[in-house]
Amino acid sequence: MTTGVRRRMGVEERRQQLIGVALDLFSHRSPDDVSIDEIAAAAGISRPLVYHYFPGKLSLYEAALRRAAEELAERFVEPHEGPLGARLLRVTGRFLSFVDEHGPGFSALMRGGPAVSAGGGCAVGPGTTSASASASASASTTNALIDSVRQAAYDQILAHLKVTEPSARLELVVRSWISLAESTALLWLDGRRVPRAELELQLVHDFAALTAVSAAYDEEMAALLRGILAEEPADGPFADLVGRLLALAPQPADDLR
Repeated sequence: MTTGVRRRMGVEERRQQLIGVALDLFSHRSPDDVSIDEIAAAAGISRPLVYHYFPGKLSLYEAALRRAAEELAERFVEPHEGPLGARLLRVTGRFLSFVDEHGPGFSALMRGGPAVSAGGGCAVGPGTTSASASASASASTTNALIDSVRQAAYDQILAHLKVTEPSARLELVVRSWISLAESTALLWLDGRRVPRAELELQLVHDFAALTAVSAAYDEEMAALLRGILAEEPADGPFADLVGRLLALAPQPADDLR
């Protein structure tokens, strides 16, 4: 008979394990509802050992948020091949898949992270000196992570559009669409009352609509939109939107004879 021997993890390996465990717990429940004891139990180690690697739940939470932000930014990476509409549809599919899998964690990330208080345990641990200072640092860290995800998404969309120096109107369209995707995802999490596949397509249609409205005011945007539509197949998401809008237009009455 053989006996199992638990392998001793290195420092960085253990840190990464704890971050993964914490991210999984934070993805399914509010971070304020997850205790250090639960994280330790899920990782198979003692509570004091968690504090050996992280000074408190807040620092572990921030590390988990950083990994989540990196994973979320990767969802916007897409090969620059094929029609833009199909590419955006794949991106929005991966984005909403992440949101669906990490609901509470995504909400906490986009809404600025958990409240920091001694009672909640987020800032409790060796080295804690000021809850207000910790709260300020946490908000700053969270905001920086959110901005990094938004910038990664922005850069990816511009790359798909083959634009290196966007005009003011194009920047407004792309950044507005990214904000719209965030707010739409947060609202959708409250009940998931719209089928995810429909919401993915709607977000792509939202991008086309924002671009079309801007194109009505600016020739440079109009040229960009014409180029996008020229590469769009008849069964693509942008063509689908055009068909839906035409179906809403009033039909001319038959000539009276």
